[in-house]
Amino acid sequence: MKTLLVSAVALIDADGRVLLAQRPEGKSMAGLWEFPGGKIETGETPETALIRELHEELGIDTWESCLAPLTFASHAYDDFHLLMPLFACRKWKGTPHPKEGQALKWVRANALRDYPMPPADVPLISILRDWL
Repeated sequence: MKTLLVSAVALIDADGRVLLAQRPEGKSMAGLWEFPGGKIETGETPETALIRELHEELGIDTWESCLAPLTFASHAYDDFHLLMPLFACRKWKGTPHPKEGQALKWVRANALRDYPMPPADVPLISILRDWL
């Protein structure tokens, strides 16, 4: 089974809310909510991939020094295994806005369970909630 490496971030605003992005129509698991991020390309570190993805998907810039490793997901889907480090980030430049047609929502940690998520993301909620 192929292992897919994906990097994700919990962007945390000044009020302690976390940014979720809804997977757009046409993508696998469309309609589910997830932490922003994306695939780690050959030659990229998880941090470099995340900085690139945040710029491409949300139009914001951050720096490696602002990405704190928090936890990771390891989940077997039907056709691949997902390995996903989750970083926490409280500092970035710009205002997140959807550049790929996805919906965005700032969510309090205790309300994260109200949003349907891909199976790999679900175990991250309790860790994030405890940490915040």
